Order: sequence, then C-alpha cells, then structure tokens
Amino acid sequence: MTFIRNILKNSRSQGDGNFFLQLKNILGFKPKSKSLYIKAFTHRSMNIRDKKGNPINYERLEFVGDAMLSSVIAAYLYEKVPHGDEGYLTKMRSKVVSREHLNELGKELNLIDLVQSRIPKSNFGNNIHGNLFEALVGAIYLDKGYKTCENFIYKRVINPHVDIETLEGKVISYKSLLIEWCQKEKNTFDYEVYEDTGKDELKHFSVKLSINDKVVSKARATSKKKAEEKASKRAFFAFQKQITKLI
Repeated sequence: MTFIRNILKNSRSQGDGNFFLQLKNILGFKPKSKSLYIKAFTHRSMNIRDKKGNPINYERLEFVGDAMLSSVIAAYLYEKVPHGDEGYLTKMRSKVVSREHLNELGKELNLIDLVQSRIPKSNFGNNIHGNLFEALVGAIYLDKGYKTCENFIYKRVINPHVDIETLEGKVISYKSLLIEWCQKEKNTFDYEVYEDTGKDELKHFSVKLSINDKVVSKARATSKKKAEEKASKRAFFAFQKQITKLI
C-alpha cells in the first residue's frame, strides 16, 4: 500500500494541498485514505501501475460507486414509494442514476477540475463528469464505509435532486419509450440509418424513423445512437398524447 501511495503522490503536481482543500469542500469531511481520492481523479492516460502491473486509475472505483448509488437510491425509493412495484422502482432508480443525471452532478461539483490526465480536458467527452462522480462515491465508501457514503448521496443527490413527481414525468430514453409504445400498440417501426458526409469536419449520421411504413421524423448527429435518440424525441412529441401514459 505504501508503494501505491508513493506512486500516486509522485504522479500529482505540487498543488496537492489545493486538491485536498477542494475535495474537503465537496465531501464535507476530511479524507482518511488520501490515496483513494487521488486514484479517483487519476485518468488512465497517466498509465500508472502498481508492483503487480495493475492499472491505477478511477475506472475500478466507478464500478464501486455505481453499485453504491444503486443501493442507496433503491433503499430510498423502497421506503418513499410503498405502493411502487418492482418495475416502477427499477424505472425510477434508472432515472436517478442515468448517465445524463450523473454527468450533471459531476459538472455541478466541477470534478473535472480535479482530474489528472495527459489528455487535455477540452478533449474529454461529456461522460467524464459522471464517471468521476461515480469514482468519488466509490472512494468515499471504501474510505469511510456505508453510512458516510449514504449521507453523501443524500446530500448531493437525493435531497437536492430527487422529487418523485418530477421523476415520474422524466424520460431517460425516447427511443426505448417509443419502441415500448409501438410494441404495445402493435405498430411497426424502422430506423433507417445512413452516413451523412455533408460539409462537417466530423462524420455525421442521419436517421429516418418510420412508424407503420410512414416517415414520422428525421435527425442527424455525430453517432448513430445520438441520431436515433434525436429522431425518437421528435417522434415522441408527435405522438405525445398516446405515449404519455407509459412514462
């Protein structure tokens, strides 16, 4: 463990004092195992390994943080919504721990300011914010245990952001919702995806979404997944009255 601490200590700049000051303001308590939090903000591009050759970065802590968030949110919803069945509770938990919401939480805490990487921060995708938030939650659990981790999740996630009525009306994936509606109503649907070169520097994809052999929406984006989601969102608003009851 001393070996790992030395690696992590040497991997950071001389601004460690400021790092832990910022971290303490976010956590609301003083970290016990500092090496865990340094790891939680170490990107894989640093290429740091322990004696056994295992990578030292935040990715494994993401796994722990994801599990902790799911556990605490599940227990909260179980107590808060006694009438909710398994399907309802699963759907509501998914809305709280969605990638979009976790990214918002990471941005809110400016976690990217603490990350150490050989990649310019401007080159990171949006998911870096949520990844760091999960890693931080994982570090808290391993450092301080379940209760402290639970308190942090209540403070940063549940109390300021979890409102049952709002969540019930929130859509995580318009594509999933649209497909569910089509299957229930026995409507046929088809996503026609094709590469759209255009004049953009980045490659784009265009999508035509057809329902019952009729094109109902079109969209374009830098990935097939994003283009399909945008087309689904536009179709959702075209059929909102029919679909709303499924949310």
